[in-house]
Amino acid sequence: QVQLVESGGGLVQPGGSLRLSCSASGSIFSVGTMGWYRQAPGKEREFVVGITSGGVTNYVDSVKGRFTISRDNAKNTVYLQMNSLKPEDTAVYYCNARINTTPYELANNYWGQGTQVTVSS
Repeated sequence: QVQLVESGGGLVQPGGSLRLSCSASGSIFSVGTMGWYRQAPGKEREFVVGITSGGVTNYVDSVKGRFTISRDNAKNTVYLQMNSLKPEDTAVYYCNARINTTPYELANNYWGQGTQVTVSS
């Protein structure tokens, strides 16, 4: 089994910062692209940012210049540094990862349990 465990959400004032972490554990052969999605109340889950195992990143326009994704391949961990947070960033943030559990099968998509980020004064 594979688990993605997130941490770091919380309540922050507009303009503040938060750092999210997500660690993959379990029966892992290799970890491919990792990323973050978010879902605000009443809205569909949306892509926020992704990072390949080689460090290539892709951000949604609304967070460019404010959010920074990074990863530690040795720890199978991805981080999301969120600065200059806005009320519209309020959502449940979900970690996502493409993971091979064996060298013989295609990678599967795994999700974390979600962590709440609330930006409010």
